[in-house]
Amino acid sequence: MLKVIGFSVGPLDNNTYLVADEATGEAAIVDPSFDSRPLWEEAQARGLRIIWVLNTHAHIDHVAENAFFVKRSGAPLAIHPAELPLLRALPQQALWMGVKTPEYAEPDHLLTDEEIIPLGESTLKTLLTPGHSPGGVSFLGDGFVIVGDALFAGSIGRTDLPGGDHAQLIRSIRARLLTLPDSVIVYPGHGPQTTIGAERLSNPFLT
Repeated sequence: MLKVIGFSVGPLDNNTYLVADEATGEAAIVDPSFDSRPLWEEAQARGLRIIWVLNTHAHIDHVAENAFFVKRSGAPLAIHPAELPLLRALPQQALWMGVKTPEYAEPDHLLTDEEIIPLGESTLKTLLTPGHSPGGVSFLGDGFVIVGDALFAGSIGRTDLPGGDHAQLIRSIRARLLTLPDSVIVYPGHGPQTTIGAERLSNPFLT
């Protein structure tokens, strides 16, 4: 089974995740945000070897340190192709946020819906969950799902940014996430973890 280790980092309190197969030491880093560089040393201290850099989507706070982790690890960067225009617009995103433009890394691998990503003796499955952004994806493991900014504890992702679509996001959540078992742990891009069952029961945007 895979272990998910979450870290709240950066000025927007992003969750960056290390997903590790402890039996083999292989790991993926998901959404390396601002101020996530110390996670390289954290991975080393835990005996983990990063073999994937994965993005749920290409908003600047989820991709800011892609280049750092790609260079350090030599791992491929993977993102859905519908996110490429957003990823390549990092200078415009940085200008809008009033921050320095992060170093750019071109993806090595373009994800497809329901793609199986090998990780040690386990796998992650890509679920296409657009709406917050055009090509947003979630990563499904055994008993958990990393959802980026699609779904939060008691809320959903904003859809007023370029490429956002509220109706599409609701469809994505209902068709791809709420069809999962209630016990599945939801690891969002910001804020505390939750479960599919809790959000099905009480999320005001979904009930």
